[in-house]
Amino acid sequence: MIEKADNDGIAILTLNNGPVNALDLELLTAIPETLAAVADARAVVLTGSGRSFSAGVDLKRIADGGRPYVEKFLPSLSLALLTLFEHPKPVVAAVNGHALAGGCVLAAACDIRLMSVGSIGLAELAAGVPFPTVPLEIMRHAVGPALDAMVLEAGRLSPDQAASIGLVHEIVGPDRLLAAALRRAEGLCAAPPDVYALAKHQLHRPARERIDTARPSDDPQVLKIWSSQRTGQTLRNYLASLRRG
Repeated sequence: MIEKADNDGIAILTLNNGPVNALDLELLTAIPETLAAVADARAVVLTGSGRSFSAGVDLKRIADGGRPYVEKFLPSLSLALLTLFEHPKPVVAAVNGHALAGGCVLAAACDIRLMSVGSIGLAELAAGVPFPTVPLEIMRHAVGPALDAMVLEAGRLSPDQAASIGLVHEIVGPDRLLAAALRRAEGLCAAPPDVYALAKHQLHRPARERIDTARPSDDPQVLKIWSSQRTGQTLRNYLASLRRG
């Protein structure tokens, strides 16, 4: 589900989970495990296989699995994203294609984001589900005031539009994406590892404080909505509309 390669001490992690690298329980479980396995790497580059970085949560699994699946899925989603967000080494996203909903958050959890093609954005409200605390606060850290429009309008951004709000730091051609991401990762490695880790911790502290404050009140409501029968039917209707479109 996640392929590992090494480039002079920089770990290249490639999502490989079906045609669009959908986030399901198995892939989310693999993310913290894989980051632990490459803990000694100088830096991490995260990219996707095929034409998508990640098209987001596997909504069919949510609709079909109901509450038993959702009760496992949501904590795994938060843990995977938070583990990536708090990884002490440099993390660069090489967004090789569509990065939607949870896929967008996965990219936002990285320190630096490069993108070549496709669209990026948050589709949760369009699909009829609210944000758990961790994804929402990671996005707030990444784009600040631009988050309101991203969440409430649930639109897709081109690479140029994403760069204009700071969600993407550099746009490069598909044939140069991985090499450019490796160069950015190498540049981040210039700082001593303990200095980089502390700086990253300091930068992320406000987001972590918001997460710790909001989760006890917000996430039970999120679980209730995600696991409801209404949401299951809403997701089925949304998936059907995508197939028709």
